[in-house]
Amino acid sequence: MSMGLQDIDSSSWAQLEVAGRSPNSAFRYVNFCSVDAQSRPQARMVVLRCADKLARKLEFHTDARSPKWLEISANPNVTILGYCHQTRLQLRLTGTVELHAPESQVAEKAWSKLSPHTQNTYAAGPPGDGLAFDAADKNAEPAPSVTADGKANFGVLIVKVSMLDWYQLKRENNQRALLTYTDSGICASSQWINP
Repeated sequence: MSMGLQDIDSSSWAQLEVAGRSPNSAFRYVNFCSVDAQSRPQARMVVLRCADKLARKLEFHTDARSPKWLEISANPNVTILGYCHQTRLQLRLTGTVELHAPESQVAEKAWSKLSPHTQNTYAAGPPGDGLAFDAADKNAEPAPSVTADGKANFGVLIVKVSMLDWYQLKRENNQRALLTYTDSGICASSQWINP
């Protein structure tokens, strides 16, 4: 049964909202793509923490000392790419990022909902820095140094989605649709496009 464009919009955002709540959802872990200072694309896997269909926003958490944070500070344009292997559905969303720095109201609220284990992941040294380890012990795993409080490093990324590229792979007749959104979250246009 073929889906209509309005169904695609509703279904895609429903799946993203579920992914924000469920660790086992296909779209829970997505590829987050930004651009570095040399205009090179940078992609990494991130955890979708929340999706808001009405506002067309996606929430992600990050260490504010990370290269990602610096990249987005300079260029807030990003692409989010998710794929569900079971349904063979790809969602590609583009938009701009609002940075919510450590101890901002948004970061404080998100921090309070994290488990102690997750909070502890922000207490290590800056992402990408080298690790010290005992070179004499060849079996030792390098361990990050721990700072006093991870909360001071915790930031929130809110992606305001402006476009959804929906791509359904099928054995025959792949389907693809492009939807755009206004700043207020209204679907401004939707159309079928060549896969």
